[in-house]
Amino acid sequence: MATPLPRRAFTDLHDFVRALELAGEVVRVPYEVDPVLEIAALTDLQCKAPGGGKALLFERVKGSPWPVAINLFGSRRRICMALGVESLEEPGQRILDLMEPPAAGLAALKSLPRLRQIAHLFPKRVKSAPCKEVVERDPDLTELPVITAWPDDGGPFISLPLVFTRSPAGGPPNVGMYRMQLYDERTTGMHWHIHKHGAAHLHAARERGEALPVAVALGGDPALIYAATAPLPDDIPEVAFAGFLRNRPVEMVPAETIPELLVPAHADFILEGYVEPAESRMEGPYGDHTGYYSLAEPYPVFHCTCVTRRREPLYPTIIVGRPPMEDDWLGKATERIFLPLIQLQLPEIVDIHLPFEGVFHNLVLVSINKRFPGHARKVMHALWGLGQMQFAKCIVVVDGDVDVQEVGEVAFRVANNVDWKRDTTVVEGPLDALDHASPQPRFGGKIGIDATRKLPEEGHPREWPGDLAHDPALVARLREQWTAAGLEPLP
Repeated sequence: MATPLPRRAFTDLHDFVRALELAGEVVRVPYEVDPVLEIAALTDLQCKAPGGGKALLFERVKGSPWPVAINLFGSRRRICMALGVESLEEPGQRILDLMEPPAAGLAALKSLPRLRQIAHLFPKRVKSAPCKEVVERDPDLTELPVITAWPDDGGPFISLPLVFTRSPAGGPPNVGMYRMQLYDERTTGMHWHIHKHGAAHLHAARERGEALPVAVALGGDPALIYAATAPLPDDIPEVAFAGFLRNRPVEMVPAETIPELLVPAHADFILEGYVEPAESRMEGPYGDHTGYYSLAEPYPVFHCTCVTRRREPLYPTIIVGRPPMEDDWLGKATERIFLPLIQLQLPEIVDIHLPFEGVFHNLVLVSINKRFPGHARKVMHALWGLGQMQFAKCIVVVDGDVDVQEVGEVAFRVANNVDWKRDTTVVEGPLDALDHASPQPRFGGKIGIDATRKLPEEGHPREWPGDLAHDPALVARLREQWTAAGLEPLP
């Protein structure tokens, strides 16, 4: 029997790994393993195992004094543990409870405790922190056990960084997760896509003719690591969202040489430095979450001027590639957590599923309570207008009684309910920067498929046939008789 999930916030990565071990979710690898390809190859085998395999802790890594933790989020159980929940639906329901408009009068007064409930979850500033136990002002990034994941990668990549920036024009700080190719002892790439907040902050620095200060955290609280990947609105800081998820504020401390940037107090490493707006360098190739190599292209360069760390740090990393992989479970968390927010804007939506095979942006399955002609198309276009959903290459809409979590059920409806001339919508718009099939970078065609039952007003004058199903009362009675006869249980 599986150990019950701990429902609590973790102080840091070490605390999380200990909890994973107690839950039987970690394999310690005691012998020396090469960070070039070997760690990734072993991890890929775990990711492809049923249920996402185990998290791995490589205790001896060739060329580095520090252990490597990987596949920490690579199953439904482990991502739930990271967020301190029994199910991934819980945070979304909490968000919905807070966002419900309060009624007038006495009901409005009763809603005030909700505001007090979240006010104390905003970041807590501290003066000292574990992430500053060691300060290295002459850093050597090659001492980090940065892994090379795939044979044709351009080099080793820091793949689980929390990148902290703030626009010189003002506004809230941003925490994003952008891969960083390790070039040498002091420099890395900074993979900022044009759509990302980090790229916008660099653009603001360019307009002022300034370098952009950047701090990169490795490790720390697992809820904050997830929050850095979440598609949040511009005015919601990732650190505050992490505090909401963990139901406890994230402790932050001024960076050692960039005090205007606050960094996670319980991180394992903090890399401090800057990015020059006019400087770029070829970055890649990189074995990406699409299952293909993203090609080498010029990207900004991060210059590291200082490293602070714990005395005994853990180095967290991740590999991405053809699904199933660890990052698919980070995407599944986003799917479940943000569904209630989408439903606030589109209440006709019953459920959404982003299958692993769709690598986040290639396939979106949506069920709706259809009420009028063209309703499916209305939902398609509305989704294409929502944040990162703009990158969805294919949106399939089915009726509300179809379970979109069952891909085979959706395929059955698409194969039977669609007239390809009448029920498809092809549009052009923004695409993910990693899409290799588009005719030009970051822009191309997208398709919407209406697999709902068609109304006469939608050009289907014939009566739509009903689904085949036996009377539930008959089935229940037959099950009782079968069980009473002591036969092998029915499916």
